[in-house]
Formats: sequence, structure tokens, C-alpha cells
Amino acid sequence: MKLTFLGAAKNVTGSKYLLDAGGLRMLIDCGLYQERGLKDRNWEPFPVDPKSIDCVLLTHAHLDHCGMIPRLAKDGFKGKIYGTAATNKIAEIVMLDSGKLQEEDAAFKKKRHEKEGRKGPHPVMPLYTRAEAEAVLPRLSPVDFGRDFPLNNKVSIRFYGAGHILGAASIKVTAKEDAGTKSIIFSGDIGRWDMPILKDPEPLDAADYVVMESTYGNRIHDDNGHIPDELADILNSTYKAGGNVIIPSFAVERTQDLLYHLNKLLAAKRIPHMLTFLDSPMAIRVTEVFKEHKDLFDDETRQLLREGKHPCDFPNLKITNSADQSKAINSIRGSAIIIAGSGMCTGGRVKHHLKNNITRDECTVLFIGYQAVGTLGRIILDGAEEVRIHGETFPVRAQIAKIGGFSGHADQTELLKWVTSLQAPPKRIFVTHGEPESAEAFAKLLRGKMKAEVTVPDYRDEAEL
Repeated sequence: MKLTFLGAAKNVTGSKYLLDAGGLRMLIDCGLYQERGLKDRNWEPFPVDPKSIDCVLLTHAHLDHCGMIPRLAKDGFKGKIYGTAATNKIAEIVMLDSGKLQEEDAAFKKKRHEKEGRKGPHPVMPLYTRAEAEAVLPRLSPVDFGRDFPLNNKVSIRFYGAGHILGAASIKVTAKEDAGTKSIIFSGDIGRWDMPILKDPEPLDAADYVVMESTYGNRIHDDNGHIPDELADILNSTYKAGGNVIIPSFAVERTQDLLYHLNKLLAAKRIPHMLTFLDSPMAIRVTEVFKEHKDLFDDETRQLLREGKHPCDFPNLKITNSADQSKAINSIRGSAIIIAGSGMCTGGRVKHHLKNNITRDECTVLFIGYQAVGTLGRIILDGAEEVRIHGETFPVRAQIAKIGGFSGHADQTELLKWVTSLQAPPKRIFVTHGEPESAEAFAKLLRGKMKAEVTVPDYRDEAEL
């Protein structure tokens, strides 16, 4: 069994782990890099021949975990992609949307470069097109939670509920080899306990090796019980000032959690009835997928449904599917809540709303999810006095706010809770999917808590297991 780290090694995005075991070459996740300093890797030739990869195992459908699958297929990958039913449906939405945005961004850059008479570091072409994303959809193959699924006569996989987003899983791979049977668990992104809508992460059985995320490995989240108070304060103060609240939101899970809280605040009459625009075609489609997978909801949400109340719907919620509807939002007078993607402000409609509102001191930009280093969202959150959007520079005058309790990633305490749920300690733990200081801090904690070798791998490191 051989493991190679091809992404999310001492950084947060671009998750890719190559596992050679039982006569198969498996890629666990195949995500886009989103940090500004690492995006060049998206354009580099894949580190191994895509034709040599037998299958992709998909932990969940966020772009930094599935967004490079169309490029992998474009370069020669012919195998199946295994994920849960909900993951596959959301991955379809995410990849098609990404292909469309790749095309739009390439066209925009080409026009801008021609106007400015300059060239960028990469060809002015999409990484892949919507059509190339569509070509991989027939290969999406569903795997049920909680049962062993054979890939061949030596390798089987098992999916455990990870919380985090709808359909998210931790994946255990078990392989029979000459030296005996070995097993490894890939955490994917670990969710939190006692969050709205979804079930908590599942406890695990034993494994010889574990690859686990550490996004918040050096931090403890705010108590999510404070979310309603913080959200109400921000909305009421911005409404009083006469501004708009711009919320860059991840289309998968964070948007639905936000709608859940807005619904409850309105029902309790704690916030005014502001027009609320869900300006994300992808988030709209994902919300429809939520309605198809009620079996993944927690007890509280299922009770709401039994009472005829959907957690993601309320009066004054306006759905904006088309670009013209999105543009029309800018002509609205009075205060509004505008929820738009992408969550890290790396693309999508939120950039246009930022251009129209970030220079207005009566407005608020509210972040409710993780902002990776180098992304526009992180630059704004870190206090930049001006930002560059679509080739133009804008002064930052809007109020900048963050509610940490919305995070779908486990914090340090919850990560420890997850890994210690193993029935027996593993031989070795690889700490990934975190910025260096976060990964190293969590690795240090694990070394003091568990009888296992703990490693923080670098990009392209290999490990014989």
C-alpha cells in the first residue's frame, strides 16, 4: 500500500490523495486549488498519468474536493467516480457550474487582456468547459453509507457519515495484499456536532492508518448558540444604516444553514422583513437536492418537515436564477440581504455585488465560512484598505463582519473527538487539509494524546504503508 499526497498538504484546498493498493490505483478526491498562491498547480500537468488511475473516491462535493475531476478526465482518466447519492447529485451541480464559470472567466480575461495589451501567466482558456464537465457525469456511481462495497476481489470501501455538508463521508479503504490486510481512513472534511439540518458525524471502527483534515486544528469555534444573536445584531444595524448585507456563501450547506437561521429569526420577529435574494443558481439547485434527501436530516429538522415547515424557505426570499435578475438587484432601494457565491469570493456573482457595495460605509460584508489564505474573501477579512475585483481597484468602506459559528468544519476539540472515536488507535496519522500552523499545532496535540506516529506531509510526499 502506497500513499502519495498530491494536494491539501500544508494547505487547505486542492484535495488529492493517490492510493496504490490491492492492484488498484485510487484517487481520493480531486479538487481545485483556490488559494491565490497555489492556483498555478491547477494548470500543471497531473503528477501521475491520469490514464493509470482506476477510480476516484469522492468524500464530498465541495469544489476543492471534486472540481478537478473534469480536467482529470480531459487528460485521460477513464474510470468511475464513487460517492454517496447526495454527493454525486451535488458534484454534478458543482462541476457543471465550475465549467461554465471557467468559460466565462476565460472570455472575460481574454477581453481584458486584449484591451490592456498584456498577457497573463496561463493560456486564456478554461481549465475545462461545461461540456467537458458533462462528459464525466455518467461515471458517477453511488455508494450507500454503512456497507462494504467491493472495487475488486482485494479492495473494498466503506462510507461513514461525516456531517460537514449533505452527503459528506469519511471513506475507509481495506486492501488484501501479500503482507496481509491493511486499512486506511480518509476523513474528508469533518463536520460538527449539534449543527442545524444534518446528522452528527458517525463514530468509526478501527483502521491501520488515518488521513485527516486540520482546517481548524489550532482553533476553537465560537459557540454556535450565539449565531442568532450575532446575525440579528448585524442585520438590524445595517438595516438601520440603510445599507445592504452582502453574504458570500458556499452554495452547499452554508447557504442552507443561513436560510435556516434567517427563517427562525423572522418567525421570532427578531429581524425586519428585508428582501432576501438567493443569488446563486448553484445554491438554488443544491437546496432542491436537500429536499430529496430528508433521510440525512437530524431529528429536529425532520420534526419541522412533519409540521409542514421547510427549514430553507420563508416570506421575502427571492430566487434569482438569471443574470438579468441578478443585475436588477442593484436597482433595489432600501436595505436587502444578498446571498451569493462563491463563498471565498473567488468567482461568481458575489464579485459583482461586492463591486456595487464594498465602497459604501452603510453596507456590511458578512462572512460565514472559512476563507483560505490568498482568496479575495481572506484579503477583505484581513482588513485590506482596497481590493482588486475584475481588474479594477475599489476602496473598502463597508463594514466587515464574520460569524465563526457557521463553520461546517470541526474545530480542534471536535477533530480530536472524531479521531478518538476509532475503536483502536491507528499506527500512523497523516494530518492534512490545513494551513501549516494549523496542521502542525494539531499534529503536536495528537502526539501527546494518541499512541500513533503523526506526520504532516508535504506536497508530493510518498509513504509506504
